[in-house]
Amino acid sequence: MTPPTPLTLGYRTPHPFSLLPLSSRASVQSLLTTLLDPLLPFFSPLHSRVRVPGATAVRFDQAASEVEGLCRPLWGLACLLAGGGSYGSTQYWIDGIKAGVDPDSPEFWGFARDNDQRMVEMCPLGFALAVVPEIWAGLGEEGRGNLEAWLGGGVNEREMPDTNWLWFRVFANLGLKKNGGRFSQERLDKDIARLEVFYRGGGWSNDGPEGIHQMDYYSSSFAIQFLQLLYAKLAGGDGGREGERAEEFRRRAREVSLDLVHYYDAEGMSIPFGRSVGYRFAMVSFWGALAYADVELPAPLTWGMVKGIVLRHFRWWQTQHDMWSSSGTLTIGYSYPNMYMAENYNSPGSPYWACLAFICLAVPESHPFWTSEEEALPVDLLPKVKALEQPGHIMSYLGGHCMLLSSGQACSYPMKGTHAKYGAFAYSSAYAYSVPPGLFTLEQYALASQLGLSDDGGEYWKTRRLSEYAGIEDREGKPVLVSVWKPFPDVKIKTYLIPPDEATPNWHLRVHRIEAGREVMTADGSFAICNERSVDGRYLDPYDAKTCEGTSPKLIGNYDNDTPEAWAGGKDGAFAVSKGAVGIKALEEKDVGRRAMLVNADPNSNLVESRTTIPTLQGKIGRGETVWYVSAIYAKPSGEGIAKETYLDGWEKVVEVPGWLRTEISGA
Repeated sequence: MTPPTPLTLGYRTPHPFSLLPLSSRASVQSLLTTLLDPLLPFFSPLHSRVRVPGATAVRFDQAASEVEGLCRPLWGLACLLAGGGSYGSTQYWIDGIKAGVDPDSPEFWGFARDNDQRMVEMCPLGFALAVVPEIWAGLGEEGRGNLEAWLGGGVNEREMPDTNWLWFRVFANLGLKKNGGRFSQERLDKDIARLEVFYRGGGWSNDGPEGIHQMDYYSSSFAIQFLQLLYAKLAGGDGGREGERAEEFRRRAREVSLDLVHYYDAEGMSIPFGRSVGYRFAMVSFWGALAYADVELPAPLTWGMVKGIVLRHFRWWQTQHDMWSSSGTLTIGYSYPNMYMAENYNSPGSPYWACLAFICLAVPESHPFWTSEEEALPVDLLPKVKALEQPGHIMSYLGGHCMLLSSGQACSYPMKGTHAKYGAFAYSSAYAYSVPPGLFTLEQYALASQLGLSDDGGEYWKTRRLSEYAGIEDREGKPVLVSVWKPFPDVKIKTYLIPPDEATPNWHLRVHRIEAGREVMTADGSFAICNERSVDGRYLDPYDAKTCEGTSPKLIGNYDNDTPEAWAGGKDGAFAVSKGAVGIKALEEKDVGRRAMLVNADPNSNLVESRTTIPTLQGKIGRGETVWYVSAIYAKPSGEGIAKETYLDGWEKVVEVPGWLRTEISGA
């Protein structure tokens, strides 16, 4: 077989992924091939492994990392083939699977141990077996026996994390079952029964049992809800108990879809939130799975709207030209290569979990998902502000972006940057969250949409990670998120998150009651925004009304802001204007002593913009003091039809402090 010619991306060379106009099923099929083709030069000699460029280590062994490189793109390839499409190099994967499960092969994958990463890759393999019979047939009798031993025997007697991973074993058994192979119905049933313990209501499943509050994209598009729908399609036709399960999974999907639609904006961007967002366009796979599983949509959703959500999401990613390696493969990161935001399980092949988004290719061309005209996001038909009980979010479509306020969620273990991925107060489709590239000074902590506290003069900072209490409470008929948390054992904070309203749509309120058992410095950050002048890419200057760019007060630079021109009064606030505008002001009269400034965040801290600045309020609290901070956070994103002269239109019209809040403050 002639080795494929590697793709080489030079200076400003666009990736083929970015060049395809998207409208039809055929165009999305072509889009997938632009992801698969660059992988071909990196297959091992027997094709059982793919060493995706990027020599980075992960918490598991190198062989498992390279198995990821083969199996994760299989999500897309299997969907393409199941939908009647074709791919000229499909045999690479069939040959690779055959060699990988052969114990006598020099490229044997190795049997799974307890909690082994190989178990994750059994999920796309099981799905591919279930929907592409040619794979099973192409292995031959000996190969099928080896696969049964590796896939079934290798996972059914092993321990697995008590998380969404249980679905991976379900699909390993389902793939074998669909082909008449040896599988364990008992294990399959036990795993689904255990996964049912994760269900919380309203269509939402938690990523773990009682005691864990983690409902991110794993609960919808990465794993749980997504795989429920695939299971409903593949096993629901068996009738009986399987049919009942399938209908229940479809019912949950209908219910949760009216919540999940609030995570996507009119331009196609989804709100980055939680871990593994390096899976990129997998964040939209739930919507294609709705069509695949023949779910009846709830009003006001239509298939034209669902189609629009998916296609616009792909189109947004087509504009992210820096997410590729020079060989055309996906990198670890988000809009650009970024190891700071990566989890310890993100190998170079890990980003190809993004191929879940191509489940839409397994949907028949005759389905209304494909035959309907693409429709806009139904923003006018949806609540402008909506409280989502199960994830503990308040969603907003006001102010020109899709935003969520969050309290109480946390990963079950303290992963890198977990306070930024789950503990921030606000997440936006327009202004992505930031992670710390270091742990020394505010510039490295990059506290976008977070309150940081330091008891050592500003070197180390603690933020919200775990909450002692978190809940959506009613205040005069409107939802407010309330949380109680302790950055230090003797510092207690009660935080109120108040969504925007129609009168001041670009503002939301963040309120803290802080009881300080020790002296602390505080830093309250707004959203992070691009810190580049449009004319030449250099750092922003003081705000210029002619160019409609810049900051107020002056952005001084790293670690050198001890100068009067770098500071403003808390009520005057700080803002930055580039791709839209963000800012922060102190409102409450008891909120004394805080000053406003710009934090020049270290590069590569933000997921989307590699250079950012964060308008911030700083203060000090003495030991034994109790204070109230009332911060108003401003955001007006850029966008099509939004004149740059209007970015600051709402800055002077600050949101009013609600009467109920004034009463609580005065009574404290």
